[in-house]
Formats: sequence, structure tokens, C-alpha cells
Amino acid sequence: MTQFRVGVVGAGRVGAVLAAALRTAGHEIVAAAGESDASRGRIESLLPGTPVMKPSDAARAADLLLLTVPDDMLPNVVAMLSASGAIREGQLVVHTSGAHGLAVLADAAAVGARTIALHPAMTFTGTEVDLPRLRDAVFGVTAGEGERAVTEQLVADLGGRPMWVAEDKRTLYHAGLAHGANHLVTLVTQAMEMLAAAGGDSPADTLRPLLNAALDNALAHGDAALTGPIVRGDVETVRAHLVEITANAPETVPSYLSLARATLDRVVTDGRLLPIRAAKLRQVLAAAEQKVPARR
Repeated sequence: MTQFRVGVVGAGRVGAVLAAALRTAGHEIVAAAGESDASRGRIESLLPGTPVMKPSDAARAADLLLLTVPDDMLPNVVAMLSASGAIREGQLVVHTSGAHGLAVLADAAAVGARTIALHPAMTFTGTEVDLPRLRDAVFGVTAGEGERAVTEQLVADLGGRPMWVAEDKRTLYHAGLAHGANHLVTLVTQAMEMLAAAGGDSPADTLRPLLNAALDNALAHGDAALTGPIVRGDVETVRAHLVEITANAPETVPSYLSLARATLDRVVTDGRLLPIRAAKLRQVLAAAEQKVPARR
């Protein structure tokens, strides 16, 4: 196994955790760059003894440079480090952005660096709690053929499994993750708010077994896991839902309507709901949408 001298630029929730996992796998963390108090705290707790350096110095000290800065900052960081000579020929330069592929590392590649896009498909707290979660996590990876073996080694060292993503599919890959995970949080939070308004004293406990089962079934069976009033064509139940949501949680009406329509389209397409019943449901949804106040 090749062991690397690793420098981390951007010791945020992701960078500090990945560096700690690489250290456990036998790599040497030679430098970390992080300016905020939170970043310094993560370096101290997850990477004790690691020198804190400026980004350019951290890059120069490493033969594997891990760039874990926010997506919008990444192009400027790569350009700055490449132009200053901090990134050099033969150096491995790895970023962890889901939305970006190799194009964002073009300046590094132009000076001879070996470039890799390596995105962990999980959410991070930035604490040691994340380390066991890396085991069996999937990493969306993009790399040239010459870097394929080292990419697979890095993913294995992190405890994960690679999902190879074509350069022109990186944004779609990331959108799928964001739609599934980030919007799920919004959906669940809205559901908890409605249960609380209905008098529930522990909405999370009420939802947990239902959501766990629904998620497991969806991941295993896809659309076949769909249940509920839309699938059954219960027009009056949906109408009643919308009356109550409009009265008690009006900010949730747009998302309920959008997801109800998406669900309706899927169960009509697969033949579980007759078109005549679907048409009645669409009328109910359209009538409710007309009552939604316009957003400024």
C-alpha cells in the first residue's frame, strides 16, 4: 500500500474527518489549513499534533493534497495554489465536491498534478461520530485511467466503496443526493410540525418507525413501496388533507401539492390508478393550488 504525506486545505466537517480516517489507515497528515475557530477545534480534536499552516504551505508540504473547501471557493483555491507553485508536477490533488468533477482541477492538471474528484455520499457532523459511518459509505469518484488504482486505494483506506461517475454526470449525481437527503430533511421537518400542531407530544417518535419502514421499502422496491391516499385514489381524503394543511400549516401546501402530483404521475404510469380517478385527484390539487397565496 502506498502511504502519502497528506495536506488538508479546508479543515471543515468533511476535511478533518477524512484526514483522521486516512491517518488511521497509515497515512501521515503533515499539515492542515483552517482559519475559523471551528476548524481549529476540529484539527485539535480529530488531528492532534498536526501543524496548522497557510493553504500554500500545507500544499507544499504534501504529496497528497486534500481540498475540502466549499464548492464555490474551489476554483479560486485551485487557481491560487497552482499559480503560486504550491501545487506541483506529480502531486495528487483530490477534491471532495459532489457537484464538481475534474474540470475544476484543470489549473492543477496544467502544472502536472494528478487529479481526482472524490465525494463521500454521506452527511458529516465534523466529529469522531462520523468515522465509523465512513465504513461502507459510497464515494462518487471521477479520475483518469492513470489514477484509477490510487483512487480505489484511497476509498478503501477510508473504509468506503467507489461509485464511478462520468465527468459530465457529476452535477446529476450530486443533484440526486441533494434531492434525496436535503429535501428529505425538509419533508420530515414539515411532517413533524404538522403532527405537533395536531397535538402530538413527540412527533419524531411517532414518525420514526413509519419513516424507517418507508425508507427501507423504497430503497428495496422503488415505486412498489408507495402507499397512502394517492395510490388508493382516495379523493376525499386528499381534499381533507389540503383543507387542514391550509388552515394549520399553509407553508407546507406547495410541497404537499408538488409531491402529491409526482406520486400521482408515477402510480398512473405503472397502472395502479385508473385515469378517471387520477383526473379527480388532479382537480382537487389544482383547486387547492389556486388558493395558495402568491409568494413575493
